[in-house]
Amino acid sequence: MTGQRAVRVSGLVSALAVTAFAAAACSTAPVASTPPAAPPSGAPASVAPAAAPASKKATVAVPKALTFTGTTLTGERFDAARMAGKPAILWFWAPWCATCASEAQSLGDIQAEYGDRLNILGIAGLGSAAEMDDFVADFQLQAIPHLDDAPGKLWKRFGIVQQSWYVMLDAGGREVYKGYLDDLQLTERVQALTA
Repeated sequence: MTGQRAVRVSGLVSALAVTAFAAAACSTAPVASTPPAAPPSGAPASVAPAAAPASKKATVAVPKALTFTGTTLTGERFDAARMAGKPAILWFWAPWCATCASEAQSLGDIQAEYGDRLNILGIAGLGSAAEMDDFVADFQLQAIPHLDDAPGKLWKRFGIVQQSWYVMLDAGGREVYKGYLDDLQLTERVQALTA
């Protein structure tokens, strides 16, 4: 087994163990309910409170940084506005980039651990659609949406001058970091963003 596959297998085993532990910890036996006690004789009967109106989902303002659209590698339209309200990582990568390949496992792990509190969007450029698809499949990054930005429109918009750079946005859409991060630095920044 190659070193890269061993890392993937150990990562999968760890993820499965965590999932199994979480599922076991979440299961509880149903709690028997007891009916409410009757009011003492002579006491006025209480009136049940009126049902609360169904709450509408709060509308989140879309920051300027997330006012773009694109096409995913699977051919679907993607509107970045759907990422509003949570911190976000925009990962600018190229399919032939060795540094991007080394970061792929970390991004998959971060998506698995922080995906409920953080948006991650891959923005691929400097390669063909087939090469981008192969990269995502090879590194098992299907849980993260990836845009095909072969023309470089988003790379230019965010001022990206080389691949494997990150743009990190806080929950309000403000850019809090732009540039390269190694795995440890990336994890530290994700922890700070999601704290």
